[in-house]
Amino acid sequence: MNARSGSALPALVLMTDDERLPDPLAAARALPRGSMVVLRARQKSHRAKLAAELRRITRAAGNKLLIANDADLAARIGADGIHLSESEAAQAVHWRALHPRWIVTAAAHTARATCRPALDAVFLSPAFATQSHPESLPLGAMRLRCIAQMAPVPVYALGGIDGGTAGRLAGAALIGLAAIGGLKPLQRTPDSVKSL
Repeated sequence: MNARSGSALPALVLMTDDERLPDPLAAARALPRGSMVVLRARQKSHRAKLAAELRRITRAAGNKLLIANDADLAARIGADGIHLSESEAAQAVHWRALHPRWIVTAAAHTARATCRPALDAVFLSPAFATQSHPESLPLGAMRLRCIAQMAPVPVYALGGIDGGTAGRLAGAALIGLAAIGGLKPLQRTPDSVKSL
């Protein structure tokens, strides 16, 4: 339960990606009820249009929508909160004060980066080898499990998550799983999400 926003944090999260997810609207429509979408789009004009469409889709489906690193846009479209980059995570206190009902999350790549008590959750990555950041050394299932177990905030696993790798995290102290390519339409939702 997310004490600040008064709602449960979803167990399944779709992360948009300009290059790897060419049709984020179709992917968002395919999500089960109770999921979340984190909009990450670089182009400001494209981001605003996509955010409005995603807000319509997520609201109709009973899903959450967070906007990455654009609190003005999140407020303007009535998003459920914001997602911050790891370098911007310290701003969580500021956004929490301005929008106490928002869900505020951030990226994390180390155990230390999970120590942000003002956050509702962190997205710990890369869990496994990923096409998004092929140069990054993956944490692997064991290290990710250890970090998640000790983290003071709920942890989502992100990076290389698909039907095969998700099973390697079953039973881990995770709030849920986040993916890009693993949640493209026509792909089945990982069974291991049900075990979280």
